[in-house]
Amino acid sequence: MKIYITIALLIIMGIYVMQASEMPARPCYRTISSSLMEFDDFCDVCGCSGNGGSMGFGTGLNNNFIGLRYIGQRYRSRDGIFSNSPWIDENFNTVQLWTQIPVGRRLIINAVMPYQFHSREFADDTKQHINGLGDATVLGFYQILKQTPDSIISIKPQHTLQLGGGVKMPTGRFEEENLEGSVNPSFQLGTGSWDYVLGANYGVTHRNWGLSAMVNYTIKTKNDKEYRFGNQFNYALNAYKTYYLGTNFALTPQAGIGGEHFEKNKEFGFEVHDTGGNALFSRLGVEVNYRQYALGLSSMLPVAQDLNNGKVEVKSRFSVYLNINI
Repeated sequence: MKIYITIALLIIMGIYVMQASEMPARPCYRTISSSLMEFDDFCDVCGCSGNGGSMGFGTGLNNNFIGLRYIGQRYRSRDGIFSNSPWIDENFNTVQLWTQIPVGRRLIINAVMPYQFHSREFADDTKQHINGLGDATVLGFYQILKQTPDSIISIKPQHTLQLGGGVKMPTGRFEEENLEGSVNPSFQLGTGSWDYVLGANYGVTHRNWGLSAMVNYTIKTKNDKEYRFGNQFNYALNAYKTYYLGTNFALTPQAGIGGEHFEKNKEFGFEVHDTGGNALFSRLGVEVNYRQYALGLSSMLPVAQDLNNGKVEVKSRFSVYLNINI
């Protein structure tokens, strides 16, 4: 079943790739960035809830695209349940094939197929590695408010609002034995469950300035091992300014903040101790556009956090992506 889901998703993600178009010859009001409006480094499991890699949800101000993205996340967690248990280093790595494509005038489809390769090193210098497909995600957003495309530079702010949701599919492997020992149950390729996402995205642009906000809530279900990761709430605020460097180049620095809140996990219907929590991040990034291509870099650092009762700490997140606008 997972093979058929994977094949279907890859077909959807690749169907529009030959429709790539170049950057406008003159700066138009529409944002040329393919993904700068997405707070794209949120993991959809973090150190608390499972670890599908990360899924950004766009605001609709960005172009449609298909591309590849790498996300690196660094954690440390207690190797045991006691306060003096030794810390272990954990590295979560994800490569995503991701896309945003239009269906009609107001419906937008976002899809992500991740490949994960994670590692962690214990206090006795032994190491553990896991790799394979993560959980695929498909979302649909309806544009309640929509910017006028390809217009000349407007003297008035323009707004975009999207509402939507979708599903995260259990294409990633969940291994029950990885729950043993370490208090970080996120050391998985997937949650093993069908999970459901609700989201809202808002953006406003004025000349070459922009501001976006997003919220989303993930409802998680139990898997066939009777384990259920806690529901998750994400929020973000992101600001940017685009500098046009000729007819083919544009540079867009970005800054923002964002947060994640995780409810407690459950196993056989009972709450799992030392799970759940929240984290607040600062973010800096930059995107470079050349014709229809977009190269982006971003980093996130924790401002405040309380994950798994203080027994999991996120150290940093980093992402780089290369997209083709379509």
